Amino acid sequence: MEVETLAIADVKLVTPGKMRDHRGFFSETFNCNAFKQAVADVDFVQDNHSLSRDKGVVRGLHFQIDPRPQGKLVRVTRGAIFDVAVDVRRGSPTYGRHVSAVLSASNWAQLWIPIGFAHGFCTLEPDTEVIYKVTDYYAPECDRGLLFDDPDLGIEWPLPSGRAILSEKDRRNARLRDLPGYFTHV
Repeated sequence: MEVETLAIADVKLVTPGKMRDHRGFFSETFNCNAFKQAVADVDFVQDNHSLSRDKGVVRGLHFQIDPRPQGKLVRVTRGAIFDVAVDVRRGSPTYGRHVSAVLSASNWAQLWIPIGFAHGFCTLEPDTEVIYKVTDYYAPECDRGLLFDDPDLGIEWPLPSGRAILSEKDRRNARLRDLPGYFTHV
């Protein structure tokens, strides 16, 4: 497993190894002990799996607040995404800044997004499947969102915002300047 620290140090790009031979490959995509030693000491409680039929689907930017905040480990098993994490921890030196990475079935990379970050992605290929582990269960009463194309975030999405395929819920997400202080940087 390779671990790369991104421009916001708490967010990590994790790439599991692959053993290949004439039959295909084998990969240990997650190992609890190795993850806790190299990335973060967390416990995952739920796996989620999404399919986006079209290129240009944007999901996010999502996060959960107390008492059920979530850290996420995101990977792609088919297709590719432009994956984004935005720091929404008040008092953080990187508050409102983001990091991004392309995750794909071919590069096998995963993105670790800790609590206190909004997360979203844009599909780069049709029929893209994303699987992510979370550190707490889904709680609709704690579910919040940040507007993906908020100009204050400066995210350069791989498509014009008017071409994004969004849910109605994500169209109504808050702008950063209107976001309450759900998280505080320690």
